[in-house]
Amino acid sequence: MASDKPTPKLVFADKAGNIYDHPELDMLVRRGDQFGLPRPDELTPLPSESELFLLPGRSALGFDPESGEVEELEELAVAAFVSPGHTVSGVTAYKARPGAPVLPLFAYAAVGFAAGRFYVCAKRVDQDQRQVFTSVKKDRITKGARMLMSRFPKNRLLGHLSNCALNYCCPAARNLALGRFEAPLPTSQACNARCVGCLSLQDESSGFPSTQNRITFRPTPQEVAEVMAVHSEREPRPILSFGQGCEGEPLTEAPLLAEAARLYRAGGGKGTVNVNTNGSRPEVVEELKAAGFDSMRVSMVSARKPLYEAYTRPQGYGFEQVAETVARAKQSGLWVSLNFLYHPGVSDTEEELEALGSLIEGSRVDYVQLRNLNLDPDVYKGVVTASGAGYGASMGLANFMKRLRKRCPWLKYGYFNPYLVEGKMPGALPTAE
Repeated sequence: MASDKPTPKLVFADKAGNIYDHPELDMLVRRGDQFGLPRPDELTPLPSESELFLLPGRSALGFDPESGEVEELEELAVAAFVSPGHTVSGVTAYKARPGAPVLPLFAYAAVGFAAGRFYVCAKRVDQDQRQVFTSVKKDRITKGARMLMSRFPKNRLLGHLSNCALNYCCPAARNLALGRFEAPLPTSQACNARCVGCLSLQDESSGFPSTQNRITFRPTPQEVAEVMAVHSEREPRPILSFGQGCEGEPLTEAPLLAEAARLYRAGGGKGTVNVNTNGSRPEVVEELKAAGFDSMRVSMVSARKPLYEAYTRPQGYGFEQVAETVARAKQSGLWVSLNFLYHPGVSDTEEELEALGSLIEGSRVDYVQLRNLNLDPDVYKGVVTASGAGYGASMGLANFMKRLRKRCPWLKYGYFNPYLVEGKMPGALPTAE
């Protein structure tokens, strides 16, 4: 019986950026430091609002089904940046040439072509349309941003976010301008970590630029509360989130966060107040809960201390404090998510499953956001090697999700911060099955 699963061909590009599919070579996938064919359960038609780009200084690699050998092309490798809500399960296969530049801060999904369409190695883990703008006319965003600036001309935070919506196409800022979903609340100029893949601040020696500009001022609690209030006027299920890509670590501004939340709640503010954090300051958790916070999302690239610290490069804290923050957040009554920065061949190994499962089981974490690690795969290879963690056999994203759920059956998966009703999600998210 013939299989209905596609067998995508290799996709490559010439120097001019023209993209082609190879007539003979099959698509190849990289997981950690291993190359292989895509698994049938991980092939997804290229989602809308995804992007294809060529990888400079990197030769495309394909699999010859006749000889069983991997072949290197003179042409360039192609990767996909998959739209939000999808987790990459396989990285594009390539061979870096001497002098190849460091890749920008994106995720590099393997992409192939079959039956007239592109396929990627990725799984949709969240059905939320939060960062889909296909049907949104640009003038709606412009009108909304200008309305906010006109209504609150002295609010610097609204000015900052309106500029982000109009000039940088930030999805979170665009949603604020539209008055929908989740409102961003950047507050912190400083950070107590030096993450290798930091989006908002990179040393010149890194070889790649930041993808976002960090906020340059400290907003007042009143300015923050004003943003929260105006967003909740227009969105019936508001999510109000501190900790954005254009700032440092929000817990370094814990008193400001707490005062803003108190002002908002005192004015009758409803909805879910959330903080996205590196989890470095467990001592402030109870203060935020008392001020009116509902949820906390703690980011980590790994639950293994050596790898976590090699990537995050914490300043003045360690993985022990992060684990304590997670535990205290749950004990205080907050909904707790882990922002697990997934990378195939590192995140889906037996070693990581055991470490992450132990953390979730011990603290009863509610939710895992399977976000992609946006980093040059070879840069991350250096981090993994330096940490001593090493690579392991890749079990695949779907199997990883199933096994983690089997160990922690209450656990939910997604990609975005959920809206909560009385501390719980009002609807179920898709499972790994």
